[in-house]
Amino acid sequence: MTQCLPAVGPAARRPTRQAKVVWGDTVVRVGGDAPVVVQSMTNTDTADAIATAIQVKELALAGSEIVRITVNTPEAAQAIVAIREQLDRMGVSVPLCGDFHFNGHKLLTQFPECAQALSKYRINPGNMGGGKRRDDNFAQMIEVACRHNKPVRIGVNWGSLDQELLARMMDENQQRAVPLDAQAVMRDALVVSAISNAERAQQLGLPGDAIVLSCKVSHVQDLIAVYRDLSARCDYPLHLGLTEAGMGTKGVVASTAALAVLLQEGIGDTIRISLTPEPGGDRCREVVVAQEILQTMGLRAFTPMVIACPGCGRTTSTVFQELADDIQRYLREQMPVWRTQYPGVESMNVAVMGCVVNGPGESRHADIGISLPGTGEVPAAPVYVDGVRTVTLKGDRIAEEFQVIVQNYIEKRYGRQSGQ
Repeated sequence: MTQCLPAVGPAARRPTRQAKVVWGDTVVRVGGDAPVVVQSMTNTDTADAIATAIQVKELALAGSEIVRITVNTPEAAQAIVAIREQLDRMGVSVPLCGDFHFNGHKLLTQFPECAQALSKYRINPGNMGGGKRRDDNFAQMIEVACRHNKPVRIGVNWGSLDQELLARMMDENQQRAVPLDAQAVMRDALVVSAISNAERAQQLGLPGDAIVLSCKVSHVQDLIAVYRDLSARCDYPLHLGLTEAGMGTKGVVASTAALAVLLQEGIGDTIRISLTPEPGGDRCREVVVAQEILQTMGLRAFTPMVIACPGCGRTTSTVFQELADDIQRYLREQMPVWRTQYPGVESMNVAVMGCVVNGPGESRHADIGISLPGTGEVPAAPVYVDGVRTVTLKGDRIAEEFQVIVQNYIEKRYGRQSGQ
């Protein structure tokens, strides 16, 4: 009897509405049949228009398809137009999302040029006061979004959850025959807050396909539970992110652990990796991590992947490590230009291996690969192109010669003329 093997790969994406985030001719689709979108956020003082525009450009070139900017003061709101104009002059058409909190209703109303220059608003209902004041402030922001035809992300956050809603749900929970624990009630309150505010936004006139939801928490298992529940109870596009993920390896691992589970289950339409940069660190790292999560899971391709062995006692030389790092950096740095010159290059695999144990095999499986000599091995490095051994490099210039081979391969295989 033939055994039916289980399917490999992520589950089909959950069906959702599709929101459009637009600036000029650039249209970023979120949800529906669109690929998962990568987002990031600036950490400059928004009132410093030049510094902020420069960082937005850096994030966009790294691959952020929407960039969020804090709009928290009149000075920041006034700077939005200058930021947008500076980006347009630099040829950077990435849509900007304004991040609003306590005074967003005032800023959007008092600075209509800011409201128009932004492509999307992020609203946190938990930071807009209480009772009627919260309702009025929320309604005011939605009215501005309707007037300017802007989509809105309603972002509920663990640290700023509507306390009136939470208190009411805690009271109701105590009336249950078997009450839930407090953590479960808080998770439920996040979902209820997001959906109820989305429904109210629609009642106020915002189209259902102009709404994206997020429920941010800082613990992996809570995030997974919240988004599973949220995805089962609505069809709005969902923005994923582990808030306050942390710094360095911890932030990368925690974000990956949470988002990979959800993405594998078909949940999530746009993502942001909320890393705390090391002092002087590169803000673009969170964009790279988001791309690598999606690419390693087979959901999207952004840049050629470099496969490299971890090294062992057979590879005391650092040549293969340096070559893998050089090639990976070179490929990523070239992608802003190569996206238009060499369509499809982002799906290429390059293997840089350190010895003969797995080196030749991995190199054959890659589009192009090299097996460098390990400790005590013959000082020769066979190169494989499309599974065929083509040349063996020797001497002191193996790294430089291999990089030339990679460049020539890209030009030959992915150049526009190759398909004509």
